[in-house]
Amino acid sequence: MINLIRLRAQFIKEVLSILRDPRSRMVVFVPPIMQLMIFAFAATMEVRNVNLAVYNQDTGRWSHELLQHLDSAGFIHEVLRMHSQQELEELINHSRVIAAVNIPVDFSRQIHTGQSGQVQVLVDGRRSNAGQITMSYLSSIATQVGAQIRPEEDLPTPVLVRHWFNPNLIYRWYIVPGLTGILALFSALLITSLSIARERELGTFDQLLVSPTSTAEIIISKSLPALAIGTILGLFMAGAAVFFFGIPFTGSLALLLPSLMLFILSVVGIGLMVSAFSMTQQQAILGAFAIGVPSVLMSGFATPVESMPMFLQWLAQAIPLTHFLIIVEGSFLKAIPAGEVLNHVWPLGIIAGVTLSMAVFFVRGRLG
Repeated sequence: MINLIRLRAQFIKEVLSILRDPRSRMVVFVPPIMQLMIFAFAATMEVRNVNLAVYNQDTGRWSHELLQHLDSAGFIHEVLRMHSQQELEELINHSRVIAAVNIPVDFSRQIHTGQSGQVQVLVDGRRSNAGQITMSYLSSIATQVGAQIRPEEDLPTPVLVRHWFNPNLIYRWYIVPGLTGILALFSALLITSLSIARERELGTFDQLLVSPTSTAEIIISKSLPALAIGTILGLFMAGAAVFFFGIPFTGSLALLLPSLMLFILSVVGIGLMVSAFSMTQQQAILGAFAIGVPSVLMSGFATPVESMPMFLQWLAQAIPLTHFLIIVEGSFLKAIPAGEVLNHVWPLGIIAGVTLSMAVFFVRGRLG
């Protein structure tokens, strides 16, 4: 039987222990806000302000046209003119440029004779992703120059591309809603992971053993602060996404809020299990990150789940963040319908039930 008076006292104690402890305040409140600000601007797959090297051996018109397009490209910070192939290779070797363009001596003459002018592009393969994106940008510039060379040719009708939900492909529109789920995950995970470990370090864990408080009351009292704080931080970061970063919110807050709370509950169970096995707060923090980092990598935030091996795809379905990311990203950009939200809410409910049940089992074992 749960005693509401004891439960209320335990809840107040847990909240005060978090708010009064400088280390707990630092861990819970400061990193999520800092990470939201930093990652929103730093974590991007776009390529900007890169240096490009060019060795132009041609003196004709079309090499100058190509250079003008490169000089005016928005993603290039500086176009470095080189005077030999060796200089190009040296710049790439020392990572001073991400790519180098070698324009042959007969580039313009080949175009005037009706041939297809070709240039050599050297890309720094050590930065493979950025190099591929840069190469796609350069290919787009080459296409523009080619359209100038032969505008009279009867070219096939170009494909008209329309990007749904994010028309201008603004990367921040994708990453900030995802960060809302990730930072809420780590906040709830750290709060609950530190709860029992903090009791052991402060020497108050033995008092729990001799108190009339039941295991259920202990679990609930340590879950509610994490649920409340995690939900508040999640809503704060969602508000920052809308009002600070200007990301449109097209979904329903009435659907997002209960999904967020169920997501936090599923994480709370994991955190309590970590806390039950941790003897110190340092062990609890390490355990939280040992679980949190793989969860982020496998959730589909950076890499599509469909690209993973089948075993990892099945394992990803047991990660709460996998389902919540779909809900939160859809709520911002897609106006995700209630039926689709429900398809990802019921797995969160199962995960929450399993993790909280296991947390009760392990905490009872520690208290017994």
